Amino acid sequence: MTTTDSGRHELLGWWEAARRDVPWRHTRDPWAVLVSEVMLQQTQVGRVAPRWQRFLERFPTTAACAVAGAGAVVEEWAGLGYNRRAVALHSCATAVEERHGGAFPDDLDALLALPGIGPYTARAVLAFAFERDVAVVDTNVGRVLARTAGQRLTARDAQARADALVPAGEGWAWNQAMLDLGAAVCAKRAPACERCPVAAACRWARAGRPQPDPAVGSHAVSRGQSRFAGSFRQGRARLLDAVRLGEPVPPERWAEACGWSAGEHDASRAAATLVADGLAAFTPDGALVLP
Repeated sequence: MTTTDSGRHELLGWWEAARRDVPWRHTRDPWAVLVSEVMLQQTQVGRVAPRWQRFLERFPTTAACAVAGAGAVVEEWAGLGYNRRAVALHSCATAVEERHGGAFPDDLDALLALPGIGPYTARAVLAFAFERDVAVVDTNVGRVLARTAGQRLTARDAQARADALVPAGEGWAWNQAMLDLGAAVCAKRAPACERCPVAAACRWARAGRPQPDPAVGSHAVSRGQSRFAGSFRQGRARLLDAVRLGEPVPPERWAEACGWSAGEHDASRAAATLVADGLAAFTPDGALVLP
């Protein structure tokens, strides 16, 4: 795609007919948008939708989240994985309250200065809450950008290319369309080029999809996760689940809570990393509790 070809119009037309109806697309509340974006990081849409609604019922505002405390947010996050995201959300809510009086800033630099908000998330809040003409680049968008360019893209090149593609006044719809295109059509393993609205403008498709795929190694395109089953990460997650039950978990129960046999992994290290990440805290007698 280029800034002058008709592919942009084709893409927006395709999206109007094929768009996914997900609940966070019906709000412009920056807090609700932020919660959806943080939840969607490495978690499938189908799992996020009901949890997003439940989370906002419990923490409808940054004030409610900040006052509730990190422990309550970690508790509510159970089952979503990558639990540090919960701590980051609480830290962000607290900062919005303390620095901005509960009103999200609508400036990129101010958003980036908030804890837990990176370049993608800041632009997502601007595009989806404030409807600014900025581009978001996640793994799906990064894949589309690299393939249509026919080459691997650095972070700077990918963002510049994405920004140049946004039609004036269409930032909200354009970014949603790009996200859906990458998720539903320009897939990682089996791209459906035959039904892609921008295939005619895609250099990789026009060249016959030669290998290596230019998306591999491009900015933002995920490389997959290491095996979770049987890993130290899984045991640590199990220990946190035990802490979420509400009763202090003493050191003699840590290995059992992790699901480890004697000497399999270091349960004390699992406990220490939970505390270091702000997901748990030690009581005076050394047991683990929610922070």
